[in-house]
Amino acid sequence: VQLVESGGGLVHPGGSLRLSCAASGFAFRSYAMSWYRQAPGKERELVASISSGGASTNYADSVKGRFTISRDNAKNMVYLQMNSLKPDDTAAYYCSRGSAFWGQGTQVTVSS
Repeated sequence: VQLVESGGGLVHPGGSLRLSCAASGFAFRSYAMSWYRQAPGKERELVASISSGGASTNYADSVKGRFTISRDNAKNMVYLQMNSLKPDDTAAYYCSRGSAFWGQGTQVTVSS
């Protein structure tokens, strides 16, 4: 199993970023996928998850209405569109399959 995140960076408050996660080494279309984040000094928290077919999604209350998780099973990709970003969204963001497999993370910094 390999998960590789990309798309992080520095953005001003109110800005947007789209994170991508390229998955390989398993039957991607058979698994739900999730995005987590971890800020310095804080525990890792679940941000969003999506069912194997993409029909069902769930979000942390802190990101509802601002973030959108999606997937493309033909490309083995999962995405996290992040809008209206806030300084509190600053964290390392991780793609995960079942909380058992993790990518290396991509840093998102929201600062003016």
